[in-house]
Amino acid sequence: MPGPRGKGKSGRPKGRGTSTSSGSTTHGGTYTIPEGFFADIDNAGTWRLIVDVLCDYLALPDLETRSGLKKVHAQFSDISKKLESVYIAAQKRGNERLMGGIVGIWAKMCADAILRDKLFREGLLSKVMPLLEYDSTRHMALNALSVVTHHGGVVARRDIARKNPILVKLIEAHQDDLKVLELATVTMAHATSAVLGNEDPPDAGLVKEIQVRNVLKTTVENVRKPLATHYMIDHALGLLTSATRHCPEESKTTPSMLTLLVSYLRSENLITRCSALGGLIRLTANECEPDRQNFDPQRLIAAVQRRFPEHLSELMMDYGFERCDTTLTLRSTADYQQAMVRCAQDHDLYALGRTLATLIQRTEFSIAEGMFQADGPRGRRETMDIGLPFTMWTDSLPHCARALRAKGSPADLDMADVLELKFFIIRSRIPDAISLGQRAVQRNPDLAYAYYAISMGADHQQGLRAVKKGLKCKNLTPFVRQYLLWRAIEHAGDLGVSTLQDAKSWGGDNAEGIAFLMSAWEDTKTFTAEAPPDNRHMQTILNWYIILTIAIKGPELSEDLRELSAARRKLDISMQFMNTIGFTVKKTQMRLTRELILDLYPKAVKEWGAFIKRFDELDSRADKQKPLSSTQADDDLAAWLENIKLDDGTVEHDHAHPHACSHPKISMNNVALYRCTWCGNPSAVLRKCGGCGRTRYCDGECQKKHWPEHKVECKASK
Repeated sequence: MPGPRGKGKSGRPKGRGTSTSSGSTTHGGTYTIPEGFFADIDNAGTWRLIVDVLCDYLALPDLETRSGLKKVHAQFSDISKKLESVYIAAQKRGNERLMGGIVGIWAKMCADAILRDKLFREGLLSKVMPLLEYDSTRHMALNALSVVTHHGGVVARRDIARKNPILVKLIEAHQDDLKVLELATVTMAHATSAVLGNEDPPDAGLVKEIQVRNVLKTTVENVRKPLATHYMIDHALGLLTSATRHCPEESKTTPSMLTLLVSYLRSENLITRCSALGGLIRLTANECEPDRQNFDPQRLIAAVQRRFPEHLSELMMDYGFERCDTTLTLRSTADYQQAMVRCAQDHDLYALGRTLATLIQRTEFSIAEGMFQADGPRGRRETMDIGLPFTMWTDSLPHCARALRAKGSPADLDMADVLELKFFIIRSRIPDAISLGQRAVQRNPDLAYAYYAISMGADHQQGLRAVKKGLKCKNLTPFVRQYLLWRAIEHAGDLGVSTLQDAKSWGGDNAEGIAFLMSAWEDTKTFTAEAPPDNRHMQTILNWYIILTIAIKGPELSEDLRELSAARRKLDISMQFMNTIGFTVKKTQMRLTRELILDLYPKAVKEWGAFIKRFDELDSRADKQKPLSSTQADDDLAAWLENIKLDDGTVEHDHAHPHACSHPKISMNNVALYRCTWCGNPSAVLRKCGGCGRTRYCDGECQKKHWPEHKVECKASK
């Protein structure tokens, strides 16, 4: 049944069959518009009825079903000419309603990724934008832009982002029009995120073109307004957080933007809090320092000789002086030097290897660079060749590992793996360390140090699984346990924030993200309770603890954050230890984020406290509210634009689309279009794999890129 006209609604103008002489005939590629057609459009009471009349006259396939969209693909050239001709005719006659109806149909077709790309290549945006100038079609055009950006497509979104200056001016000109504020903000949010929301730096020219500073300023100003809806505020948060990574200066100089983001940390909604937190963390990405330290044992010895301040010494005595990192490091340094001197005398690499494996699992800086030297004839220190297969001391590790492997006992093999893992880590050969760690745990699943090595990769999920298994190993040394906890906190914290942000943006499992955050939070408490006060990672963990406590507890915390007083005192003590020992306290990303939040928190509460209460009130009843709710005519069309059904009349919910936006308060396009197995684009006309018939692709290029991964499965299915 063509178009949506078969729904049986009353009050619609009766469409004319295509068999009449004034119907859908084509002359020289131009569709002829009968005079009565314009009268029917003028008589249609709502945008939905206008669209129905158009679909009826033009004999369009049903755009709400997969089979209908397939027909659009098959007849695209003819349908495109019809719609183009009607739009041009309406434009010539100044019939704004008819132009708006055609734009509504085009927006509906954009649910299909391939159709969307074709329409944008044919200049869809140039046909939508003029309608923003007319009072009668402004909401219709904004509705269309909003729907297109919701359906996704990076290219389409970026093209729309280039229209940000127009949308900002539109908002400024219609500040009391709720629908303009809402839909323009939503459109800019999705379009701007397509430019700024990726890890890779965006094109500088495009960033300048989309006028990020003006967009941020306008967005912050408008969320303050009493007429701002939950739907608008929710999208405004997404827009603001997408800008912090690649436009930190614009974000910092936008009045009240950072205090607004911090104020969201007091929202009742955990996902909202995590979205704001993600934006604040990304803000510091460009100015942070890596948490790397070059160990100088002489500095540590000098600090001990100067003696620690009395209050720090008391803390070490309370914890257990022999268990503190400073003591263990100094003792390990001495043991390391003695072992090397002994090896120089007896050349026993096996004995050296056993000693080094023990030291590696005792403390972080047990293995330092060194060499055998003696005074030369000119009074200078020169390297000595004493008959060992290494000159630099760290080069002894693989040689000792071979000596241990030659013995072949399970304990010797464990120690050999520890030595080689440490060697790879010292040399920054992390992929080699991960690969060896994976082989090591296959041989001995109880080798905790191997799990630590695996956790050093960029894959947070793999790393978190590794350290959680490592923490279950027997005979963990305190140092290895603390290092596994540190890695567990960083992996789970990053996963929690990113998972909850993705759940908000694309649809996903909120419970999983919350579980990650809770895991990280519990591990921060375990670490700070167990680790010595002079542990160099104490500050990192306390940064995480403070940030996670604010994110998890939210409005349960007092406005002055008195619940974090003990953690802040402990942070200050840790800073004093690092300064005394001579470790440089790095400006890590989490430190900068923690400082930013604590610095702005009081001001954020004062400036935005009432706003957050209002947002939470709106959020609590958002399920009962209908977004985009200006008039019934607009609502009717908005519902049609978003709705696509299966051919049996049911609606399928599919949140797998990697480019679509999903919000709990909006009915999104849930069409059961097939997904390209390689890129994820939705379309009704994907090509099946000729071999197995199970995978589907946009084109030959997608199929070719997927082939290395797919070929084994494909051949096995034959």
